[in-house]
Amino acid sequence: MTKNISEKSFESFNWLDIKGPTEAQLEDIAKKFDLEVFPVKDSVEHGHLPKIEKIKNFNFIILRAYTANEYDNNSTVGELSNKVAFFYNEKQLITIHRTSFPFLEDIFKSDLKCTSVYELLIRIFKEIILTYNAPSQWQTDQIDEVEKTIFLKQQNKISLEDLYFQKAETRITKKLLVLTQNVINKFHVPEENSSALEDVKDNLVKLILAYEEAMDDAINLMNTFMSVTAQKNNDVVKLLTVFSAFFLPLTFLVGVYGMNFKYMPELEWKYGYLYAIIFMFVMCVFIYIWFKRKNIM
Repeated sequence: MTKNISEKSFESFNWLDIKGPTEAQLEDIAKKFDLEVFPVKDSVEHGHLPKIEKIKNFNFIILRAYTANEYDNNSTVGELSNKVAFFYNEKQLITIHRTSFPFLEDIFKSDLKCTSVYELLIRIFKEIILTYNAPSQWQTDQIDEVEKTIFLKQQNKISLEDLYFQKAETRITKKLLVLTQNVINKFHVPEENSSALEDVKDNLVKLILAYEEAMDDAINLMNTFMSVTAQKNNDVVKLLTVFSAFFLPLTFLVGVYGMNFKYMPELEWKYGYLYAIIFMFVMCVFIYIWFKRKNIM
């Protein structure tokens, strides 16, 4: 065996784990186990979503484990997760993946005693689904922090870009879990393994509900942020309008008496300046009272 290919024997089956295989290695695996070359090569191609199908004497499953970091801004399936491909029958399990997964290495190195290939598959499926647990809590915590910031009047500390990525991550992750649920529901096991499989299904349902709630919260949070921002802009416009309402008539009065006509009788009044100031003051009081009665101020 080469460095990136490991093999482990159990009582009734063998497990072949392949990490980052070359094209030649994939062709050798396909030839050795009488598999079609294209599905084997597809197992390391980017972008495939969870699925299950029958290929000759093997069943073929693709699942995706969550691999993104907490503070990364991701918006695609490939950025959020990496896949593991499974080819299995009663006597053989082959796992193929491009990158290393700690849970796979731990299972491989452990003294786990599996009586059937289904028992091992269920164990691996459970670990893959568990990779979505921590991100679910991350999303909840981040939403709570953003919510506090919005309602504590600190909108300037919020990035609309971060809100977008948060919504995108929850939406994509939920879709991945729903597709995974479809695969698990089509995965048939012997009666003695049905209880363990049901436990995996229950965990999936809980995660889907958690991400659905997080997605709804993220959407509502973005809408709230946009509403609060719009309200803030409206307040600014309202303030400017109020100032304009006060100064527009005063500016008009000043403009009239700033004209350079020779015969303007008010310019000869001894108390003309005082009258103009008093008139401006009365006009401001009138505008203020009118605004108050209309509940504008």
